[in-house]
Amino acid sequence: MQTWLNDGGKTFGRALVAATLFSLGLASNTAAQTRIRLATLIPSGTSYHHSLQDMGAKWKAASNGALALTIYADGTMGSEDEVVRRMRVGQLQAAVLTVAGLAEIERSVSALQEMPLVYRSLDEAAFVREKMAPDLDRRLAAKGFVVLFWVDAGWVRFFSKSPGMVPEDFKKMKIFVTAGDVTQSDLLKSAGYNPVLLEWSDALTSLQTGMIDAVPTIPLQALTGQYFLSTHHMLEVNWVPLVGALIMTKKSWDALQPAERDAIMKSATQCGEEFQARGRQESQESLDAMAKRGLQIHPLNKEQQEAWERFSVSLYPKIRGNLVSADMFDSVLQLLHEYRGTQGASGK
Repeated sequence: MQTWLNDGGKTFGRALVAATLFSLGLASNTAAQTRIRLATLIPSGTSYHHSLQDMGAKWKAASNGALALTIYADGTMGSEDEVVRRMRVGQLQAAVLTVAGLAEIERSVSALQEMPLVYRSLDEAAFVREKMAPDLDRRLAAKGFVVLFWVDAGWVRFFSKSPGMVPEDFKKMKIFVTAGDVTQSDLLKSAGYNPVLLEWSDALTSLQTGMIDAVPTIPLQALTGQYFLSTHHMLEVNWVPLVGALIMTKKSWDALQPAERDAIMKSATQCGEEFQARGRQESQESLDAMAKRGLQIHPLNKEQQEAWERFSVSLYPKIRGNLVSADMFDSVLQLLHEYRGTQGASGK
């Protein structure tokens, strides 16, 4: 009996040691995996979302499973200013943000988007963005964030319940403005408009209840958010490009191994290229889909276009030094002058 107890004790002891080592091994493997949590307002199921998923799969494959990307789409982590706050406290490590969110970190980013009708084409916008990116990257890095790519999602258009053809028409409407963007709201008020500050998650309900009458957004968002079902009209004015970026907290970036950073940057660059190419295509596809379901698309004639241009120019003195810092505002105009000179076009 004593021999059995002794042998059994040894066996139990060996089993206990083995189990302990196994559990320590599991803990070690878990600790070895770096989980990157990424938040975005991008709707799930869109090409943008699929590109992010593909990027995450590439991160995992290139790191032999050491990097795991979790994507929170559809604004499930809150508004963009809330996402920035979560990144600052370490709840999130990455995000795809528009200029509205990026400006919460570094106001100078506003130069890429907050100058209405300054760009005559998306090629112009891309040229300015490419030239300004190194400086903006440095400014964001100084605030604790690393930019993995810059991109635009096409033109912001005006979706409204009643037709609006010239700026004066929209003074009769309650216009959506992203919650927290008080500067933009004040600008519209000063020009005689009626802005309503709301979260994007409340936009559809607000349209249905009459809290707002118009939403400036890209066609893809109007389709996926179903805004077009309440706003039966869209003005085909190229108001501003919707610009965004994929960013990561510098703390998370610095914690990665050099090889992991290379893998992340390579696949992120590819993801950004897909965003750019597919975004242009999806914009037109979204317009076609909404038109088939009753959306009335109103192009501008020459006189209406000129009215919008006069209106945008009248806003510039209020934008320069407020929404956009004076030096960045001037830089955009200088870069456009250079671009148009090489294209044989006169500056604005």
